[in-house]
Amino acid sequence: MAGRIITMQRQARELGRLRTGWTDTSGPKSYPVKSETWIVTSHAIHYLEAAAVLWGGKVEKWQPLGNQPQQYRVITEAKSIDAILPPGDPLSQANEMWSKSGCARRCDGVTELLSDRPCLCLAQHGDTWFEQGKGTVCAPTTRLNVMLPDLPDLGVWRMETHGYYAANEIAGQVDMLLSATGGRSLVPVSLRIEPRKRVTGGKTKHFPVVVLEVRGMTARQALAGQVPRIDAVASTVQGPARPAIEAAVSVAGAPRDFLSLAKAAPNADAALALYWEAKASGASEGYLAQLKEIGAAKRAAEASAGEADDVIEPEIVNDEDPTEVWFQIIAAAGARSWTTDQTEREFAKFSGGTMPGSAETFELRRFLAHLKSAA
Repeated sequence: MAGRIITMQRQARELGRLRTGWTDTSGPKSYPVKSETWIVTSHAIHYLEAAAVLWGGKVEKWQPLGNQPQQYRVITEAKSIDAILPPGDPLSQANEMWSKSGCARRCDGVTELLSDRPCLCLAQHGDTWFEQGKGTVCAPTTRLNVMLPDLPDLGVWRMETHGYYAANEIAGQVDMLLSATGGRSLVPVSLRIEPRKRVTGGKTKHFPVVVLEVRGMTARQALAGQVPRIDAVASTVQGPARPAIEAAVSVAGAPRDFLSLAKAAPNADAALALYWEAKASGASEGYLAQLKEIGAAKRAAEASAGEADDVIEPEIVNDEDPTEVWFQIIAAAGARSWTTDQTEREFAKFSGGTMPGSAETFELRRFLAHLKSAA
């Protein structure tokens, strides 16, 4: 092997991101849109074309908040997607607070790393600092790099979430896998959005949590470091239909009748998987359009046959940070000589009892507009 720069960090290229929510900026006011399924974003449109075929949805142009370049987005129909944990430690976590100028605090729970001082939230609010309103203290931030084996190219996709339960559970799962494999293996996993509920103060709150599951092995095998080869783990994109589809080929080497195979496929994922096989074989655009139409029809039939899920309030990975909005509220309230406590009480009065720490970004925005209009 040729020489390397010893001091240079080697890391896979980030191809895009996985999100559980987004911010709609099409109208005069921005507001969060809740999603019960995975949202895939990237600068490269061909990645998302593949994602739409595999998991449903439509590729559309998407403009992130701020001065970031335009990207593309697919709001998929998938609550669970197959992924691979790359070698090394793919997880990064910190308690973070963001402002308009960027990250104001990044803490490991003991030391605030930007100022190299003891935890500022603990110093300001005591042992129960985490019970303070959202935007006034740091929030747990979990970033997990995964590979998506059924999408084109070789690189990682970043999943980010700000929930306590996801931070605790994903870290525990990753640490067990690292302990078993030494961080030297490619580990097949699934990322699933799981609905949860919590009762606090007599109120029930429904929210989803991102769950990391091992795939293609038992707990005994995973803890023993017996990780299967990636090509031996069946993908849920193709599912059990794949052997049946392969068996439908009458003569080895003969041209495949993708249209007949797609019509005979028992589910949409199996039918749409044939689309990409046909595209790789050089099929015409008209032929591919027919294949995609068959897959879309099967997807629609599956959706109409299934039972409707309860609407849940998700843990949103917003492109707009609620901390930034809260800081704007504090600034506007300062012009009225309001204290932070008084501002929180006024917000609760305005929002029908909801405290800032439990509010969504659009609710904070609405209160900010109220303060400015009444000034």
